[in-house]
Amino acid sequence: MVGSWRWNVTLGVGGSLLTFFFSLGSNGLAITSLRCLYAFAAFFALAFVFRIVAASIFPPVTSAAATEQTGDESAKGQSVDYATPDQSDELNELLKHQMDGNVVLESGQEPNFQPLKPPKLVSTQNRDPEDLAKAIRHLTGG
Repeated sequence: MVGSWRWNVTLGVGGSLLTFFFSLGSNGLAITSLRCLYAFAAFFALAFVFRIVAASIFPPVTSAAATEQTGDESAKGQSVDYATPDQSDELNELLKHQMDGNVVLESGQEPNFQPLKPPKLVSTQNRDPEDLAKAIRHLTGG
């Protein structure tokens, strides 16, 4: 059997409940109950068929650890390992050095901090009005 039978039961119960609510208004309780039983069987079977087809279309994903152990080159790049290596010791050391003010780069040099010096904005107060009009016409395409 493909996967767990709980999926089949869940979908069967869901289909049975839908049938119950839609059928109760126009039928008696006995007919509605019989239709719910038929709906459960139908949805259970359809879920089983759907899961078999889905399993044949989408093969199970192998883990990255299993791929590394087998050494299969064609399977590389097919899965992503989301585990982050534990680097808490390195982070603590870096934070200690930063708190002390002894920050050292990997190359062994002291970092020299230089703040950004963006260029100053140009004022348009003492410009020729015709130059400004040309610039506006150029920007607006007129």
